[in-house]
Amino acid sequence: MPRKKIYEGSVEYLQILDEKGNVDKELEPQLSNEDLDKMYRFMITTRTFDRKVLSLQRQGRAFTYAPVEGKEASQTGTAYALKKTDRVFPSYRDHGVYLTRGLSLKQMFLMWMGTEEGGRMPEDSGDFPFAIPIASQIPHAVGAAWAAKIQKQDKVCAVYFGDGATSEGDFHEGINFAGVNKAPVVLVCQNNKYAISVPRALQTAAETIAQKALAYGFEGIQVDGNDVLAVYSAMKSAVEKARKGEGPTLIECLTYRFGPHTTSDDPSKYRSKEEEEEWRKKDPVVRFQLYLRSKGIWNEEYEKKVNEEAKQKVEKALEEAESSIKIDPTDIFKYVYAEMPEPLREEMEYLKRIGEEKKEAHGEQNG
Repeated sequence: MPRKKIYEGSVEYLQILDEKGNVDKELEPQLSNEDLDKMYRFMITTRTFDRKVLSLQRQGRAFTYAPVEGKEASQTGTAYALKKTDRVFPSYRDHGVYLTRGLSLKQMFLMWMGTEEGGRMPEDSGDFPFAIPIASQIPHAVGAAWAAKIQKQDKVCAVYFGDGATSEGDFHEGINFAGVNKAPVVLVCQNNKYAISVPRALQTAAETIAQKALAYGFEGIQVDGNDVLAVYSAMKSAVEKARKGEGPTLIECLTYRFGPHTTSDDPSKYRSKEEEEEWRKKDPVVRFQLYLRSKGIWNEEYEKKVNEEAKQKVEKALEEAESSIKIDPTDIFKYVYAEMPEPLREEMEYLKRIGEEKKEAHGEQNG
């Protein structure tokens, strides 16, 4: 059965669309063809962007990068269920969440090119820059959700993290606080089986990660993270519950990253080719294609058009990003404090002075 108890007293498991494209009609979400088309385009554009940045990093045109391929359904499906006015607290691998939420491809490129502008979110966005420290964004999201509740704002916060984050104190402190205060927050754990090289079995002895919510007094659910329909349905239900003041939900998306943890990682050291091939058969993009074909949306001509449009958008954004980069070394001193402390200011002025002296020396040599 697609929706079942994993074991008595535990959490439910939800799958709507299986690997062969078969759908459970009773659980199928009511999405228009326009919605389905948008979701597919977000997934394809995410994968296109991902492959492009990976290529740029290998060429030295971007810094260390965390590939997302294989996790498009868990990101697009959850983000699509949120309102624009809701708030998102991503981790460093949530490019699909940002894209679905409307962040520009240009800014996403700038993020991975190490520019200050890339980390500066648009003023009309309530979303936060991605967090690199593991699990640190969870208390931030819970705190923002609690603040929204106190201020009676119609906002739900969503926070994204991996299975490795559940071993951090920030995870437990954050979800305990969320449960006690019934904060309007949805906690999305993208369980991709490995925290870098550490397998999920070494993170917890629990049957699921989702069941950890039960200890803190709220609902947890495990979903097939490569099934965009199941992910969307679980998220939609959790968001609606949070918006009604009924508290948080922990969603565990069972998924897989096809590539390395980051561009400095070699996954062949800790996982087998056989395992990777098995998960390739569960590709969320291919599975959604099968569903869209059954709905009369997908065909080869449509696929070609969607991929070409995604490629053009990505290439245009890359050109805009690279042409706009203006490196200012003093940026490393700015944006940390509201008012820069005097010792830091002195260091910045020293750097400026050294730079000017080098320019003058270089000019004299050329003269």
